[in-house]
Amino acid sequence: MRSLVIAILLALAAVAGACGKDSQPPPAQEDGSQTSQAQALFNTKCARCHGINGNGRGPFSDSLHPRPHDYTDPAWQASVTDDQIKDIILRGGVNLGKSPAMPGSPTLRKRPEVLDGLIKLIRRFGKRP
Repeated sequence: MRSLVIAILLALAAVAGACGKDSQPPPAQEDGSQTSQAQALFNTKCARCHGINGNGRGPFSDSLHPRPHDYTDPAWQASVTDDQIKDIILRGGVNLGKSPAMPGSPTLRKRPEVLDGLIKLIRRFGKRP
């Protein structure tokens, strides 16, 4: 039942778009680069829960348990490898014994440059002052 509620909330989020504090994404560059495609994907999908600044405080984070990871946390950054991050992005939380609210994005297997860009973006959040 809880998974159904989470799925419904995520579907509503997709329709409604992000709102609230911390929801104005920086514009993605139009150059089609790996970085700009990854940033655009993060802005439209990931930021709803993980926050536009990667701090785990997206507009929907308060309703999620467990809360989304704070990518700015040095301890979290040190606790995961790039391969682990890729795995959860591709497979989703429920397939790895983690949060069922984290959807998988298996289509990114066909876009490894965007997946690599997401990893770089997530790692950059950990380097901000």
